Amino acid sequence: MPEKESVPVYNIEISHPDNKYLITPVEDKIFTFEGNDSSLPYGSSSGNWGDSGKTFTERRGTPKGADIVYFSRYEDAFYHLKADFPEKEVKDFVRRAYADEEDSDCGVLKEFVYTDKENYCGAYKKLGDLVFGFAPKGMVVVWLRFGYVQIELGKFQAEVVKDDKKYAEKLFSKISQTREDIKNDMFIANVSPNLWEQYRTRYQWTPNIHSDNKGFKLFNVQTVYYNGEREVMLRPWVENPSIKERAIPKEITFFWETGKGEAFEGRAFFNWEKTNEEFKKETKDFKLDIKIAEDNNSFQVLINDLPIKIDSTRVYKSNFTFKDSYK
Repeated sequence: MPEKESVPVYNIEISHPDNKYLITPVEDKIFTFEGNDSSLPYGSSSGNWGDSGKTFTERRGTPKGADIVYFSRYEDAFYHLKADFPEKEVKDFVRRAYADEEDSDCGVLKEFVYTDKENYCGAYKKLGDLVFGFAPKGMVVVWLRFGYVQIELGKFQAEVVKDDKKYAEKLFSKISQTREDIKNDMFIANVSPNLWEQYRTRYQWTPNIHSDNKGFKLFNVQTVYYNGEREVMLRPWVENPSIKERAIPKEITFFWETGKGEAFEGRAFFNWEKTNEEFKKETKDFKLDIKIAEDNNSFQVLINDLPIKIDSTRVYKSNFTFKDSYK
Protein backbone atom coordinates (compact mmCIF):
# COMPACT_ATOMS: atom_id res chain seq x y z
CA MET A 1 0.00 0.00 0.00
CA PRO A 2 1.31 3.50 -0.74
CA GLU A 3 2.30 5.53 2.27
CA LYS A 4 -0.16 8.19 3.34
CA GLU A 5 0.94 11.77 2.85
CA SER A 6 1.44 13.94 5.92
CA VAL A 7 1.23 17.70 6.28
CA PRO A 8 4.76 19.09 6.67
CA VAL A 9 5.74 21.05 9.76
CA TYR A 10 8.72 23.41 9.50
CA ASN A 11 10.33 26.69 10.52
CA ILE A 12 10.54 29.71 8.23
CA GLU A 13 13.78 31.70 8.06
CA ILE A 14 14.62 35.05 6.45
CA SER A 15 18.29 35.38 5.60
CA HIS A 16 20.56 37.84 3.81
CA PRO A 17 24.12 37.74 2.43
CA ASP A 18 25.52 39.95 5.20
CA ASN A 19 24.31 42.30 7.95
CA LYS A 20 24.84 45.32 5.72
CA TYR A 21 22.15 43.89 3.40
CA LEU A 22 19.42 43.98 6.03
CA ILE A 23 15.74 43.85 4.98
CA THR A 24 12.59 44.16 7.08
CA PRO A 25 9.24 42.61 6.06
CA VAL A 26 6.24 44.93 6.34
CA GLU A 27 3.41 42.68 5.13
CA ASP A 28 3.69 38.99 4.39
CA LYS A 29 1.77 35.81 3.83
CA ILE A 30 3.00 32.30 3.04
CA PHE A 31 0.34 30.34 1.18
CA THR A 32 -0.09 26.57 1.50
CA PHE A 33 -1.91 24.03 -0.63
CA GLU A 34 -3.92 23.00 2.42
CA GLY A 35 -5.19 26.56 2.88
CA ASN A 36 -3.79 27.16 6.37
CA ASP A 37 -1.69 30.17 5.44
CA SER A 38 1.13 31.38 7.66
CA SER A 39 3.63 34.22 7.88
CA LEU A 40 7.30 35.08 8.11
CA PRO A 41 8.94 35.26 11.55
CA TYR A 42 8.83 38.61 13.29
CA GLY A 43 11.71 40.99 12.76
CA SER A 44 14.35 41.57 10.10
CA SER A 45 16.62 39.28 8.12
CA SER A 46 19.72 37.83 9.77
CA GLY A 47 22.59 35.36 9.46
CA ASN A 48 24.18 34.71 6.09
CA TRP A 49 23.14 33.51 2.64
CA GLY A 50 20.72 30.62 3.10
CA ASP A 51 20.88 30.46 6.90
CA SER A 52 19.32 33.05 9.21
CA GLY A 53 20.78 31.39 12.31
CA LYS A 54 17.40 31.70 14.06
CA THR A 55 14.47 29.39 14.73
CA PHE A 56 10.89 30.46 15.29
CA THR A 57 7.43 29.03 15.86
CA GLU A 58 6.76 26.13 13.52
CA ARG A 59 4.41 26.50 10.55
CA ARG A 60 2.25 23.78 9.03
CA GLY A 61 1.24 23.12 5.43
CA THR A 62 2.74 22.43 1.99
CA PRO A 63 4.29 25.73 0.80
CA LYS A 64 2.47 27.09 -2.25
CA GLY A 65 3.84 30.61 -2.59
CA ALA A 66 4.50 33.91 -0.92
CA ASP A 67 3.22 37.49 -1.00
CA ILE A 68 5.74 39.73 0.80
CA VAL A 69 6.32 43.47 0.99
CA TYR A 70 9.68 44.32 2.54
CA PHE A 71 11.92 47.32 3.10
CA SER A 72 15.48 47.06 1.82
CA ARG A 73 17.24 49.30 4.31
CA TYR A 74 20.47 49.64 2.35
CA GLU A 75 18.60 50.58 -0.85
CA ASP A 76 15.98 52.82 0.80
CA ALA A 77 13.33 50.97 -1.22
CA PHE A 78 10.26 48.87 -0.63
CA TYR A 79 9.85 45.69 -2.68
CA HIS A 80 6.83 43.49 -3.39
CA LEU A 81 7.41 39.78 -3.95
CA LYS A 82 4.61 37.66 -5.42
CA ALA A 83 5.97 34.15 -5.87
CA ASP A 84 4.25 30.94 -6.92
CA PHE A 85 6.33 27.92 -5.99
CA PRO A 86 6.59 25.08 -8.54
CA GLU A 87 3.73 22.79 -7.44
CA LYS A 88 5.06 19.48 -8.76
CA GLU A 89 8.50 19.97 -7.23
CA VAL A 90 7.21 21.16 -3.85
CA LYS A 91 4.74 18.32 -3.46
CA ASP A 92 7.49 15.86 -4.35
CA PHE A 93 10.01 17.37 -1.92
CA VAL A 94 7.66 17.34 1.07
CA ARG A 95 7.28 13.58 0.68
CA ARG A 96 11.04 13.07 0.83
CA ALA A 97 13.32 12.44 3.79
CA TYR A 98 17.07 12.95 3.26
CA ALA A 99 19.77 10.96 5.04
CA ASP A 100 22.21 13.19 6.90
CA GLU A 101 23.66 10.80 9.50
CA GLU A 102 24.08 7.09 10.13
CA ASP A 103 21.58 5.08 12.16
CA SER A 104 22.12 1.41 12.98
CA ASP A 105 18.38 0.72 12.68
CA CYS A 106 18.06 2.04 9.14
CA GLY A 107 19.68 -0.70 7.09
CA VAL A 108 21.29 0.28 3.79
CA LEU A 109 21.03 4.03 3.41
CA LYS A 110 19.95 5.96 0.33
CA GLU A 111 20.33 9.66 -0.41
CA PHE A 112 16.61 10.10 0.26
CA VAL A 113 13.45 8.05 0.60
CA TYR A 114 9.75 8.76 0.17
CA THR A 115 8.11 8.25 3.51
CA ASP A 116 5.32 9.22 5.86
CA LYS A 117 6.21 11.58 8.70
CA GLU A 118 5.57 8.89 11.32
CA ASN A 119 7.32 6.12 9.44
CA TYR A 120 11.03 6.63 8.91
CA CYS A 121 14.22 5.98 10.85
CA GLY A 122 16.56 8.45 12.51
CA ALA A 123 19.04 8.73 9.63
CA TYR A 124 16.48 10.59 7.54
CA LYS A 125 15.11 14.12 7.96
CA LYS A 126 11.88 15.49 6.49
CA LEU A 127 11.40 19.13 5.52
CA GLY A 128 12.32 21.16 8.60
CA ASP A 129 12.92 24.69 7.29
CA LEU A 130 11.67 26.93 4.51
CA VAL A 131 14.43 29.51 4.01
CA PHE A 132 14.18 32.84 2.20
CA GLY A 133 17.27 34.74 1.07
CA PHE A 134 17.01 38.42 0.13
CA ALA A 135 19.73 39.79 -2.15
CA PRO A 136 19.99 43.28 -3.70
CA LYS A 137 17.57 44.60 -6.33
CA GLY A 138 14.69 42.33 -5.34
CA MET A 139 16.42 39.00 -5.95
CA VAL A 140 14.92 36.37 -3.63
CA VAL A 141 16.05 32.75 -3.38
CA VAL A 142 14.09 30.05 -1.53
CA TRP A 143 15.59 26.86 -0.15
CA LEU A 144 14.17 23.73 1.49
CA ARG A 145 16.16 22.28 4.40
CA PHE A 146 16.09 18.66 5.52
CA GLY A 147 18.28 18.41 8.62
CA TYR A 148 21.74 19.33 7.32
CA VAL A 149 20.76 18.98 3.65
CA GLN A 150 19.59 22.15 1.91
CA ILE A 151 18.23 22.38 -1.65
CA GLU A 152 17.35 25.45 -3.70
CA LEU A 153 13.68 25.54 -4.66
CA GLY A 154 14.03 28.52 -6.96
CA LYS A 155 14.87 32.16 -7.59
CA PHE A 156 12.13 34.80 -7.63
CA GLN A 157 12.04 38.50 -8.46
CA ALA A 158 10.46 41.20 -6.29
CA GLU A 159 9.43 44.51 -7.83
CA VAL A 160 10.06 47.99 -6.47
CA VAL A 161 6.99 49.61 -4.91
CA LYS A 162 6.79 53.01 -6.59
CA ASP A 163 4.14 54.50 -4.31
CA ASP A 164 5.34 53.29 -0.92
CA LYS A 165 3.70 55.85 1.37
CA LYS A 166 1.32 53.41 3.12
CA TYR A 167 4.09 50.86 3.70
CA ALA A 168 6.44 53.53 4.99
CA GLU A 169 3.81 54.76 7.43
CA LYS A 170 3.17 51.23 8.62
CA LEU A 171 6.85 50.38 9.13
CA PHE A 172 8.11 53.63 10.65
CA SER A 173 5.24 53.84 13.11
CA LYS A 174 6.60 50.65 14.70
CA ILE A 175 10.34 51.28 14.84
CA SER A 176 12.41 53.96 16.57
CA GLN A 177 14.47 54.97 13.54
CA THR A 178 13.29 57.33 10.84
CA ARG A 179 13.68 56.56 7.15
CA GLU A 180 16.26 59.30 6.87
CA ASP A 181 18.24 57.85 9.80
CA ILE A 182 18.34 54.44 8.17
CA LYS A 183 19.37 55.90 4.84
CA ASN A 184 22.19 57.88 6.45
CA ASP A 185 23.42 54.82 8.35
CA MET A 186 22.97 52.00 5.84
CA PHE A 187 22.55 53.22 2.26
CA ILE A 188 24.85 51.53 -0.26
CA ALA A 189 25.07 52.97 -3.77
CA ASN A 190 25.18 50.83 -6.91
CA VAL A 191 24.37 47.50 -5.25
CA SER A 192 23.94 44.50 -7.52
CA PRO A 193 22.62 40.93 -7.18
CA ASN A 194 25.17 39.65 -9.71
CA LEU A 195 27.42 37.89 -7.19
CA TRP A 196 24.58 35.79 -5.76
CA GLU A 197 23.31 35.09 -9.26
CA GLN A 198 26.78 33.89 -10.21
CA TYR A 199 26.81 31.61 -7.17
CA ARG A 200 23.85 29.77 -8.73
CA THR A 201 26.04 28.59 -11.64
CA ARG A 202 26.04 24.79 -11.83
CA TYR A 203 28.22 22.17 -13.45
CA GLN A 204 27.89 18.42 -14.02
CA TRP A 205 30.40 17.04 -11.53
CA THR A 206 30.98 14.95 -8.43
CA PRO A 207 33.60 14.82 -5.66
CA ASN A 208 35.81 11.75 -5.82
CA ILE A 209 37.70 11.18 -2.56
CA HIS A 210 40.26 8.38 -2.57
CA SER A 211 43.61 7.13 -1.29
CA ASP A 212 46.23 4.58 -2.27
CA ASN A 213 46.27 3.37 1.33
CA LYS A 214 44.95 -0.21 1.17
CA GLY A 215 42.94 0.23 4.38
CA PHE A 216 41.10 3.34 3.16
CA LYS A 217 37.41 3.60 4.07
CA LEU A 218 35.38 6.74 3.31
CA PHE A 219 32.34 7.31 5.53
CA ASN A 220 30.88 10.78 5.27
CA VAL A 221 31.20 13.80 2.95
CA GLN A 222 29.52 17.13 3.78
CA THR A 223 29.58 19.89 1.18
CA VAL A 224 28.59 23.52 1.65
CA TYR A 225 28.00 25.30 -1.67
CA TYR A 226 28.31 28.99 -2.47
CA ASN A 227 24.69 29.04 -3.67
CA GLY A 228 23.41 28.24 -0.17
CA GLU A 229 22.86 24.52 -0.75
CA ARG A 230 24.30 21.75 1.43
CA GLU A 231 24.76 18.06 0.66
CA VAL A 232 25.60 14.94 2.67
CA MET A 233 26.98 11.68 1.23
CA LEU A 234 27.07 8.52 3.34
CA ARG A 235 27.94 4.90 2.80
CA PRO A 236 27.35 3.14 0.52
CA TRP A 237 26.78 5.80 -2.16
CA VAL A 238 29.64 8.01 -0.91
CA GLU A 239 32.04 5.46 -2.40
CA ASN A 240 30.74 6.08 -5.92
CA PRO A 241 28.61 9.25 -5.93
CA SER A 242 26.66 10.13 -9.04
CA ILE A 243 27.60 13.00 -11.31
CA LYS A 244 24.86 15.63 -11.31
CA GLU A 245 24.37 19.38 -11.43
CA ARG A 246 26.09 21.01 -8.49
CA ALA A 247 27.16 24.57 -7.68
CA ILE A 248 30.70 25.61 -6.75
CA PRO A 249 31.74 24.15 -3.38
CA LYS A 250 32.63 26.52 -0.57
CA GLU A 251 33.81 23.85 1.84
CA ILE A 252 34.04 20.06 1.66
CA THR A 253 34.43 18.10 4.91
CA PHE A 254 35.09 14.36 4.80
CA PHE A 255 35.75 11.53 7.25
CA TRP A 256 37.81 8.39 6.63
CA GLU A 257 39.78 5.61 8.32
CA THR A 258 42.72 3.45 7.28
CA GLY A 259 42.79 1.09 10.28
CA LYS A 260 41.93 0.81 13.94
CA GLY A 261 42.90 4.05 15.67
CA GLU A 262 43.49 5.72 12.30
CA ALA A 263 40.43 7.96 11.91
CA PHE A 264 40.68 11.36 10.20
CA GLU A 265 38.73 14.42 9.15
CA GLY A 266 39.71 16.51 6.14
CA ARG A 267 38.52 19.92 5.09
CA ALA A 268 38.99 21.69 1.77
CA PHE A 269 38.17 25.42 1.49
CA PHE A 270 37.47 26.81 -1.97
CA ASN A 271 37.63 30.25 -3.59
CA TRP A 272 34.61 30.82 -5.86
CA GLU A 273 36.41 32.68 -8.65
CA LYS A 274 39.40 30.34 -8.83
CA THR A 275 37.26 27.20 -8.68
CA ASN A 276 34.75 28.52 -11.21
CA GLU A 277 37.60 29.21 -13.66
CA GLU A 278 38.75 25.61 -13.29
CA PHE A 279 35.23 24.20 -13.66
CA LYS A 280 34.58 26.29 -16.79
CA LYS A 281 37.43 24.47 -18.54
CA GLU A 282 35.49 21.21 -18.28
CA THR A 283 32.72 20.37 -20.72
CA LYS A 284 30.59 18.20 -18.45
CA ASP A 285 30.58 15.03 -16.35
CA PHE A 286 33.87 15.48 -14.53
CA LYS A 287 35.26 14.50 -11.14
CA LEU A 288 36.79 16.77 -8.54
CA ASP A 289 39.44 14.44 -7.17
CA ILE A 290 40.55 14.70 -3.57
CA LYS A 291 43.55 12.40 -3.27
CA ILE A 292 44.58 11.65 0.29
CA ALA A 293 48.24 10.84 0.96
CA GLU A 294 48.98 7.27 2.11
CA ASP A 295 50.25 8.61 5.45
CA ASN A 296 46.91 10.50 5.97
CA ASN A 297 48.70 13.77 6.71
CA SER A 298 47.63 15.72 3.63
CA PHE A 299 45.62 15.66 0.42
CA GLN A 300 45.57 17.21 -3.04
CA VAL A 301 42.60 18.58 -4.99
CA LEU A 302 42.78 17.80 -8.71
CA ILE A 303 40.81 17.78 -11.96
CA ASN A 304 42.07 15.44 -14.70
CA ASP A 305 45.11 14.62 -12.54
CA LEU A 306 46.16 18.29 -12.43
CA PRO A 307 46.16 20.13 -9.07
CA ILE A 308 43.86 23.15 -8.85
CA LYS A 309 44.25 26.22 -6.64
CA ILE A 310 42.06 26.32 -3.54
CA ASP A 311 42.21 28.50 -0.44
CA SER A 312 43.43 25.92 2.08
CA THR A 313 43.32 22.32 3.32
CA ARG A 314 43.17 20.83 6.80
CA VAL A 315 43.55 17.32 8.23
CA TYR A 316 42.66 16.40 11.83
CA LYS A 317 42.58 13.24 13.89
CA SER A 318 38.93 12.29 14.30
CA ASN A 319 36.96 10.89 17.23
CA PHE A 320 33.92 10.00 15.11
CA THR A 321 32.97 6.35 14.70
CA PHE A 322 30.76 4.85 12.04
CA LYS A 323 28.88 1.63 11.50
CA ASP A 324 31.70 0.22 9.33
CA SER A 325 34.54 1.66 11.44
CA TYR A 326 37.53 -0.53 12.21
CA LYS A 327 36.92 -2.37 15.48
